Amino acid sequence: MTETKPTGNRAPSIGGVPADSLLGAQVPALARRMVATFADRFPTYSALPREELAGDITRVVEANLRTFVRTLRTGRLPSPDDLTEMTWSAARRAEEGVPLGAVLSAYHLGWRIGLDALVARAGPADVEAIVEVQRILLDVLQRVSAAVADAYVEEHQALHSQDQMARQQVLSALLDGQDPKEATRRAGVRPAAAYAVLTLALGTHPDETDSDVSGSVAARRKLRRIQAEIDHHGRDQALHALNAHGGTALLPVDDPDAALTDGWDRLTGLVARIADRAGTTVHAGVATTTAAAIAEAARQSADILEIVRITGRSPGAYRITDVLLDYQLSRPGPARTHLAGLLAVLDGNPVLLETLRAYVTSGFNRRRAAPLLHVHPNTVDYRLRRIAVLTGLDPTCPGDLPQLRAALVAHDFTPSRRG
Repeated sequence: MTETKPTGNRAPSIGGVPADSLLGAQVPALARRMVATFADRFPTYSALPREELAGDITRVVEANLRTFVRTLRTGRLPSPDDLTEMTWSAARRAEEGVPLGAVLSAYHLGWRIGLDALVARAGPADVEAIVEVQRILLDVLQRVSAAVADAYVEEHQALHSQDQMARQQVLSALLDGQDPKEATRRAGVRPAAAYAVLTLALGTHPDETDSDVSGSVAARRKLRRIQAEIDHHGRDQALHALNAHGGTALLPVDDPDAALTDGWDRLTGLVARIADRAGTTVHAGVATTTAAAIAEAARQSADILEIVRITGRSPGAYRITDVLLDYQLSRPGPARTHLAGLLAVLDGNPVLLETLRAYVTSGFNRRRAAPLLHVHPNTVDYRLRRIAVLTGLDPTCPGDLPQLRAALVAHDFTPSRRG
């Protein structure tokens, strides 16, 4: 099929023939050759059904070629309406899971095949015409590539949003103790028999508070890295609801008991990698259970995280066996009330409470506690003596230390006394 050139416009001529006519006559054959080359060069295209390659893909390639022919003939770059076929195709490739890199590579390879078809007819006198054709080709390719990439990304984001929403429904059902079968069917996720439940607290990346950097962009980047690490660890079967400050993640495990013993290194390693990828501190409370008891395990992992944070433990992953005494002391009851009451006289003196907390955190070492408080060790000594006078429990007496520490935990977990 030969395209005709409107009066008043002169397309570059190659071998004495206008380039638009020369290329237009080859469109059907070139399209078939291009599609065959795509299937040969790109595994993702070779995996597509033959009827799709011969049908939709070939039709889009022909439309692409005719767009170029029309630009050669008229000198006008394609409008968005001219690119409808290509953008529709890009959205379908996103839906099929064809990588964007393969899609754009196919477009560039196709343009090169088309250019080769024109150059094959060129002689020494056609150098200027070939240069002009290449310039037009690059202009058209720039516009086509941008439209294709935008359409692909828009569809990919829509699909990702739908997938995330479906996964959130599965997570919500598990956390609420509901049957997740219907939600897992919609999400395309095979529910695991058991999960490790991680409740995460994320520190702030330095870029989030840098005045020269967009804090929201830095937070999203941090979050994407964490999500990617969790997805990789869970082999794309993990479920998570996270924001820049933390959240909950469910990781499939084969044996919930073994995950906290023989498999504990895998979970602590994941938390360490998350911290490394995020570039910030990460505290994690971890509990494991069967799918039917996720709600209770989530509460336990959140309680463990709260204990870890309130008692000033270092970043990392913690299970209930790592915080047994504090976990028990944090439970409401007469013992907690009595223990918290031992420090009631310090409620009006936050400096002494802060000193006691730093002293306990530092392993009852006044010299290590001093830098935490930004004071001299002698000041710590003075404050500890005041605590002994007011409470009747001497922080420098080994016999009083267990009760003081227990009283501090009980105090910090008594809602009316938290400062």
